[in-house]
Amino acid sequence: QVQLVESGGGLVQAGESLRLSCAASGSIFRINTVGWYRQAPGKQRELVATLTSGSSTTYADSVKGRFTISRDNAKNTVYLQMNSLKPEDTAVYYCNLEIQVQSGFIKNYRGQGTQVTVSS
Repeated sequence: QVQLVESGGGLVQAGESLRLSCAASGSIFRINTVGWYRQAPGKQRELVATLTSGSSTTYADSVKGRFTISRDNAKNTVYLQMNSLKPEDTAVYYCNLEIQVQSGFIKNYRGQGTQVTVSS
């Protein structure tokens, strides 16, 4: 059994920063690729950033240079540092972790979502 807990969302003004966290716990053997998605009202879910176990990253064009994904393997935690936030970044943000549990089974786990609201 694996649980993900997201935190760090909130209401900020344009230009400010937030850091999202996604902490995994449970019967974890290894965390492989991790990522952050977001979904704004009335819009499709958008891939924001990914980070492989080999430290390769990808970012959506809309966040390049402003957002940074990182991980602390010792804490089984993934972060999304968001700087220079814009109103169009307003969305619910979800983390997604590919986790191999102790039994060897590999599965994608998603966080519960955290609301980020950026006012102009």
